[in-house]
Amino acid sequence: MRSGRRSKGGEVRLDRFESAGFLTNLCARLFERSIADALRPLNLNPAYLPVVFMLADTGDACQTELAEALAVRQPTMAATLNRMERDGLVSHQQHPTDRRMRTYRLTPAAEGRLQELTELLANANASALAALSSDEQATYLQLSRIVAQTLSEITSTEDHL
Repeated sequence: MRSGRRSKGGEVRLDRFESAGFLTNLCARLFERSIADALRPLNLNPAYLPVVFMLADTGDACQTELAEALAVRQPTMAATLNRMERDGLVSHQQHPTDRRMRTYRLTPAAEGRLQELTELLANANASALAALSSDEQATYLQLSRIVAQTLSEITSTEDHL
């Protein structure tokens, strides 16, 4: 894959449409915009979705677990959880063994919307991937998982240097 080209002055210039980082970021922003549009009538923020689906899977989790699992910085996760609590989507309770920590769980109101959210996201995914064949969709998802895992390992290693 071509990652750059030489300009008239001889320096190498990045061709953004041949850059995995640029294209991944562009897709993410466009996906987020599509999901935000779909969530607007429900008065939900797209930033809530990773937390909602993780808590739906785990039952409860502390802020640190959520931040690490979702690759979000602690202050960002704290702000997201505060907004979600304000909006009635999560509740917190004291951690059973560490009084300094809280665990979060979905409220019954949020649990009641899981099916609706799952369908909304399935439709957004289907629309975004509609130009790809079933095999291409499976390949895209598999390659995305590999890249995400690689980046996760690189980031974890660099954080400990």
